[in-house]
Amino acid sequence: MTKRPGLLARYRRVLKNDAAAGIVLMIAAAAALVWSNSPWREAYERLATTVVGPGSVHLALPIEHWASDGILTVFFFVVGLELKQEFTLGSLRDPRKAAVPIIAAACGMAGPSAFYALTQVATGSGEYGGWAVPVATDIAFALAILAIFGRGLPPAARTFLMTLAVADDLGGIIVIAVFFAGGVNFGWLGGAIALVAAFGFLTAKRITHWWFLWPLAVLAWYCMHMSGVHATIAGVALGMVVPTGQRKSEPEPMTHRFTEKLSFASNGAVLPIFAFFAAGVDIVDSGGFGKMLTDPVSVGIYLGLPVGKCIGIFGGVWIMTRFLRLRLGAGVDLADIFPISLVAGIGFTVSLLIAQLSFPADSPHEPHSRVAVIFGTLLSILLGAIALRRRLSHPVRGPKGQPGMRHDDQMRHSPDQGRRSSFHGDMRGRHNPDGSRSSAGPREARGAADPHGSPHADGSSDAPHGPDKRGPAGSGGHGRRPRRPSDTDV
Repeated sequence: MTKRPGLLARYRRVLKNDAAAGIVLMIAAAAALVWSNSPWREAYERLATTVVGPGSVHLALPIEHWASDGILTVFFFVVGLELKQEFTLGSLRDPRKAAVPIIAAACGMAGPSAFYALTQVATGSGEYGGWAVPVATDIAFALAILAIFGRGLPPAARTFLMTLAVADDLGGIIVIAVFFAGGVNFGWLGGAIALVAAFGFLTAKRITHWWFLWPLAVLAWYCMHMSGVHATIAGVALGMVVPTGQRKSEPEPMTHRFTEKLSFASNGAVLPIFAFFAAGVDIVDSGGFGKMLTDPVSVGIYLGLPVGKCIGIFGGVWIMTRFLRLRLGAGVDLADIFPISLVAGIGFTVSLLIAQLSFPADSPHEPHSRVAVIFGTLLSILLGAIALRRRLSHPVRGPKGQPGMRHDDQMRHSPDQGRRSSFHGDMRGRHNPDGSRSSAGPREARGAADPHGSPHADGSSDAPHGPDKRGPAGSGGHGRRPRRPSDTDV
């Protein structure tokens, strides 16, 4: 009799789908909002502000700070791994070929910031501190919405959103590191950099036992915390120094192996805990939902996410394709970019973190900005879903398409038939178009990065789908049995 998988195993399997992971995040945020506005809201406040940790080493922090400054570093470590993989093996390996989504990401950060600033000017509030809150895109959430409501769009559309969100992630990290570092202590910062370098040296030498890497990582986090730079930046730096090169005995890049080991902890525990403590805003005692909705800071954020992103991304792509002669990927039309730009307004995780950093804890704008992020994310999901379904209900009219032809017919009649984008990996490693993970290895995924292909400006590839002549994944073509990672590895 087959033994039924336990609750933890089923939870792990569910989280392999990004749509389910996004739902878990929203459930955690909703639970916090309900509790923090219930008759028992004082209990939530006591829990969030309970101080834990040794004060002698300056680590006596409230639990809510441990959630945003401590365990969230695991999530940022995974982000660093994914950034490293995209820069070396994925959609950002050649910035010239990913020019359109990279520039669109910059426009997508400038649009919401400008919208927020104009809102403060129009209302005369003078509260410009929240300019950075609506700049971020939550890549896993955005890709999940595109997978659910965008079935039928060309594969290059997903690659465009993924590349844009990767560049946006990097921009958000730079914003946190540069604009929210107060009183930098260069001694501690130098210590953090040295420890990150030691971490990179050990991983390059394939010394990956946990008793070497975990202490180094914790010390690097502590030094970054003491330096005045936001401690989560240590996670990004540690992820970025992990090598992506494969040896002949390795079945997959180390970045991918580490991501697979930590993605469940990140998606299943770290992010829900962070969302639970970040979204718990007492709206009742801060003037009610109506006051929050009319606060100019909130308006600039919850409208800046969908509207500002849409104006920035869609407008930027229109200018690039109209006046700069840059082109989109195979089968992608400018009309496809409009719903994608609305979906890019989903800025849950990083936007919540920036909201906490943008205003003092005793400012009424701080809780309002956090609720505005949740409200703006829901608006982006709703508007993006409607726009995607509306787009798919009309024929695609690309520059190579013929009026009245949908994407499948267009591709059959196109001179580029059979040369679709083959890059389906996203920031979580290996995914199918529906958001679930594929069992295909990174060698198969790198078929899209074949140098014999002809990548488009969005990072997608025209490489034909042919048999892989290098032998089974991980064999390196030499028939050697790959080394199985040790249980003592990270």
